[in-house]
Amino acid sequence: MTKYTRSEILDTAKQYVTKDRAAQHGDMEANLTTIAKLWSVYLETKEIKPHDVGVMMTLLKIARIKSTPENADHWQDGC
Repeated sequence: MTKYTRSEILDTAKQYVTKDRAAQHGDMEANLTTIAKLWSVYLETKEIKPHDVGVMMTLLKIARIKSTPENADHWQDGC
């Protein structure tokens, strides 16, 4: 099992969030809004807000960390 330091995890996460991800994934705010609308319709529930999507995606990352804490990618995504 590979061990990673906190600084290695954070350095990799920094690389991910400081490059232009919009070119690959589109505008983050627009994506969160679209996801919120789709989840609201799918769940047939009250309006889910874009910030709720961010929170729920963070909870997804936490669940992955709980399953396989040795996977550095989960920690980087969480950052």
